[in-house]
Amino acid sequence: MKKVFKNIFLYSSIVLLSVIVVFSLFVIGTYLFSDKVKFDINKIKYSNVAIQLYDNENRPIKDNTTGGSFVKLDTLNDDTIQAFISIEDKDFYSHHGLNYKRMAVAMFKNITSFKLKEGASTISQQLIKNTHLTNEKTFTRKINEIVLTKELEKTLTKDQILEYYLNIIYFGDNCYGIENASMHYFSKSAKDLNLSESATLAGMIKSPNAYSPIKNIEKSKSRRNLVLNEMLSDEKISFEDYNKARLSDITVNITPINSNALNSYQSAVIDEACEILRMPAKNIAIGEYKIYTYYDLEKQNSLINSFNSYDINSNYLGISISSNGEKVEAYYGLAPVQMLDAKRQPGSAIKPILVYAPALNENIISPLTQINDEYININGYSPKNVNNVYHGYTSVRDCVSKSLNVPAVKVLSYIGLDKAKQYAKRSGITFDSQDNNLSLALGGMAYGTTLKELTNAYSVFSNNGKFAEAKFINYITDKNGKIIYHNKPSFNNVIRDDTAYLMTDMLKTCAKSGTGRKLSDVDFEVATKTGTVGSTQNTNAYNISYTTSDIVGIWLGNADNTPIDYVGGGLPTDIVKLYLNDIYSNKKPQSFSMPNSVYIENIDTLSLSNEHIVYKANNYIPQRYITKEIFSRFNPPKEKSTKFISVSPPTLTGRVENNKAILSFEAEDYLIYEIYSVSDGEPKLLSEISNKSGICEQSFDIDKRCKYFIITKIKNYADNTEIISDKSNVIDLVP
Repeated sequence: MKKVFKNIFLYSSIVLLSVIVVFSLFVIGTYLFSDKVKFDINKIKYSNVAIQLYDNENRPIKDNTTGGSFVKLDTLNDDTIQAFISIEDKDFYSHHGLNYKRMAVAMFKNITSFKLKEGASTISQQLIKNTHLTNEKTFTRKINEIVLTKELEKTLTKDQILEYYLNIIYFGDNCYGIENASMHYFSKSAKDLNLSESATLAGMIKSPNAYSPIKNIEKSKSRRNLVLNEMLSDEKISFEDYNKARLSDITVNITPINSNALNSYQSAVIDEACEILRMPAKNIAIGEYKIYTYYDLEKQNSLINSFNSYDINSNYLGISISSNGEKVEAYYGLAPVQMLDAKRQPGSAIKPILVYAPALNENIISPLTQINDEYININGYSPKNVNNVYHGYTSVRDCVSKSLNVPAVKVLSYIGLDKAKQYAKRSGITFDSQDNNLSLALGGMAYGTTLKELTNAYSVFSNNGKFAEAKFINYITDKNGKIIYHNKPSFNNVIRDDTAYLMTDMLKTCAKSGTGRKLSDVDFEVATKTGTVGSTQNTNAYNISYTTSDIVGIWLGNADNTPIDYVGGGLPTDIVKLYLNDIYSNKKPQSFSMPNSVYIENIDTLSLSNEHIVYKANNYIPQRYITKEIFSRFNPPKEKSTKFISVSPPTLTGRVENNKAILSFEAEDYLIYEIYSVSDGEPKLLSEISNKSGICEQSFDIDKRCKYFIITKIKNYADNTEIISDKSNVIDLVP
């Protein structure tokens, strides 16, 4: 019993001490700190919530903040007003700005945890924080907050304070104020909000990102129900209304204008700034930070116009990144949710990153390596090509450009899943623990990847094998102009420069004659890869293309994963083509430069087609049986072809007709045949035959007994010397 009383006494003492501390801080703050931050009613009346953004030429760019509409308190229904009071400040109309009881409890928790984390802020205090102070958690800031809140309560009525609060508070997705939030999330004015919608918005104030009905619908619903429960407990709504609202769904209704705002360059910048500065957007605005970005106005307008030039019956997203992978220069989309971090199945667009580049770098394949495109079954997994068509032995170059599925799965099995994923991870691709099967070769990921990640990964090819994460923000300054953040990309080597160039060259073939052949007539070098998800109906369609200057990624799909009404990567490729032609209308990008680690080799095509093995051509192979291909110096063809390096004469047959000697033999078009006759003494050259294939007949006048034979030659194309065969069999003919 004594122990119980002792604990009660200890707890009471701490609470009393907390109250004394709160009171003391208030007194000290009133006399010592009141001159540090001055109360300014204009900061409330004319609160500027716009974040200052600048483009790549330091010109101001418009903040896509959803803001600007002020709503009067008396136009809102009672349920809306009470939702905020019940969850944020039950005693709002009875206290004088500060809730000492709550402050004492918060102080007690801070003291016992040795951390300043509990705030116990009233609505009045929140209004001061959102207009006069930063979000830092220090005793000095807390004292200033208390002092300024008392000034606020002396200056404005309770209704005025609540009205300004509802018009200034942050609701996520760059929405400030209840009218703008209501229009953004529900496409209706705040005066028309129902009970469920009012409770949803009120519940978001604590953490707009965590309780967003767009980003976290289940958490949002749980938080809404907590607000409803508090309203019921405060006897502000009936049980029937409570129960009806609690059981209802949250129906988000995003308008097209707000869909674009969600997926705008400005929105992405603000998200990145919040992550860099570790503070909410409202504090970035209040703190007067200036954000200098890589925003390229001309490229942004070109990207927007490229989408607007087509009748697109789906959601979409586009991003343009500098070829070194450092800068996001344009970003635009239309979707009812924020798609920047949305993961989608990448389809075949993942093949170069996960399959072919790793295999090249591990010296497993070359562009000319032959892969048998056939029906396979690997432990129950049978990948299919489009229309179930198989092509037999096909070069890796053609497998890439035609986006064949079976060869991609085979090559991934040669590398091994773990090794292939390590390459992709170093290229910025993230995987789920479930991503451990060969279907990854075709983009079969549990959750997928973002368009930004996917497009950024292609910078490994355009940047000679090096990767850095692309950023929207170049640098940030505080209100005094001091740089507090500067993007200094850290490039890591993912693949060799020879691998990067070989991959690029194969993707150039894709643009010329493969799935991206709609780009075949552009007058600059471009590498491209398409990707789709779904067979008869696609849910995602991609084109990722790059030049020596830019990488652009286009995605078409629907945020809810419903099918789109077109199949294939044709429309994304059209959009890419329009964009690239526009940004290069005045100046074309340079061509890709072949590094010293890559060279051109002559290859024997007869061995390639007959044996499916890549042999270097020897000097005797005729040009028509030679193809040129590029190879890494780290993985050249190991052997030289043995074809054509020896020569034998054909079998000669003959007959006499009408005083003509008719000679016949089977010719090969890569050989030279010399026909000789012997009648008196030395042999005489009658004819030289070349470029003939099949049965060859030659006739000569004959007036006396004569012998005939053939000598066969093959030319060394390097030094123009010849290999000469022995004589053929001898034919003896009599007229």
